[in-house]
Amino acid sequence: MKAIGFTRYLPISNPESLVDIELDKPVPSGLDLLVKVEAIAVNPVDTKMRTPKDKVEETPRVLGWDAAGVVEAVGPDVTLFKVGDPVYYAGDITRPGARTASFIW
Repeated sequence: MKAIGFTRYLPISNPESLVDIELDKPVPSGLDLLVKVEAIAVNPVDTKMRTPKDKVEETPRVLGWDAAGVVEAVGPDVTLFKVGDPVYYAGDITRPGARTASFIW
């Protein structure tokens, strides 16, 4: 799956401040939903997470915590959502990008 992220905290004017990343498709577990993302928003959390500092991430940090899309698969403990449901949500900054189990409906 495609994502946008960074490994170095660079000023946004630097062409390497944001990079295209290819990640394995996640498998939902527990209360997770796998969402086919159709829209991602950049908000103040994204800008704060990549504020320039002297640090290099071992693996890329994925940005874009606000998302909208359609449920593609559900974890085994999910009871309120089913495949095909439209959803929009704000992610959890402890997980990469819009990977989350916190949903708004």
